Amino acid sequence: MDDPTAGAAHYPSTIAAALEHELVVKKSRFIAQVSPARTTDEAETVIAAVRKQYWDARHHCVALVIGTHADQQRSSDGGEPSGTAGVPMLEVLRRRELTDLVAVVTRYFGGVKLGAGGLVRAYSSAVSEALDIARVVRRTPAVRVDVEVPHQDAGRIQGVLREWAQTHDAQIADVTYAASATISLLVPPALLGELDATLAAASSGTLTGVRGETVVMER
Repeated sequence: MDDPTAGAAHYPSTIAAALEHELVVKKSRFIAQVSPARTTDEAETVIAAVRKQYWDARHHCVALVIGTHADQQRSSDGGEPSGTAGVPMLEVLRRRELTDLVAVVTRYFGGVKLGAGGLVRAYSSAVSEALDIARVVRRTPAVRVDVEVPHQDAGRIQGVLREWAQTHDAQIADVTYAASATISLLVPPALLGELDATLAAASSGTLTGVRGETVVMER
């Protein structure tokens, strides 16, 4: 598993949900499907589903990038001339700094040859236009902070922390109840001091956050 504490304070983004977009070039149909995929197995499942859906198409070209740091990358020309489909598609994903997704472009030939340059433009454009309408999910490092609160104060403190999180690119990850309530937040490392100050002000100095592991936060 990738170590989210490694590397720079920025990770490649991903997309929120699968989508499909069609591009027609000189009567040839290029049907692009881009889908989230956190593992190669998930990507292969998507690819198999596309091939089944468009079983009568001759070309299913693929590009995928997987891993917190985009360390797994692969492409396939799907029967098109070498270098005219998979690599151009992969370059689009790289330029947009995306990971944990797979792009599959299915082509139905329209009777007019496009040439190598035309194929490169068509396949890259199909993926690029699909991503233009995708919701991008940003990823940043965050520290998990647990705040233990007496039950009688839990509602008020949760409200304070929720408001603080909404204005500081942080998140409330979980709230659990046992002998006391525990509010778990994901906080950008640079804002840990501000969180401490907010907790101190809201509780007259009686509450502190316990810092845990650094994780990847998506938003």
